[in-house]
Amino acid sequence: GGMAGGAARLLLAVLLGSLLAAAERELRFRPPAEAPVRLFTEPELARYDGQQEGQPIYLAVKGVVFDVTSGKEFYGKGAPYNALVGKDSTRGVAKMSLDPADLTHDITGLTEEELTSLDDIFNNVYKAKYPIVGYTSRRILNEDGSPNLNFKPEDQPHFNIKDEF
Repeated sequence: GGMAGGAARLLLAVLLGSLLAAAERELRFRPPAEAPVRLFTEPELARYDGQQEGQPIYLAVKGVVFDVTSGKEFYGKGAPYNALVGKDSTRGVAKMSLDPADLTHDITGLTEEELTSLDDIFNNVYKAKYPIVGYTSRRILNEDGSPNLNFKPEDQPHFNIKDEF
């Protein structure tokens, strides 16, 4: 059985090779994070807008998705800040604005003061109070869908990963 053994070994080598190639591909498309991270597209994030009783409420600031369910009285249905949830509202948070035009990730043209205020609220309110559940796809991926190599997960002691992708 010398021939058969050689063929089997060859087959094994080919199989292993393709498995490794697949694993490499997997790794390349993962954000460089220690822990698996959930990626939210806009339509996915929009599902967590506080309109559904018993569903979690998510709000993204600076591309970081926070679970603000524990702040239901602020973010739930009919609550004062409900306009901010289910989307990335970075601009609105920076400007302290609920104007629909400001409920966007886009920070072009914000003043130094607004940017300072944004970081302050981001760190002392959102990161301090609410668990991070993932990131917006805009933060993890480049426009063309390739991984953003500058992506750095927020280090947060109570980062609790509900779903990996």
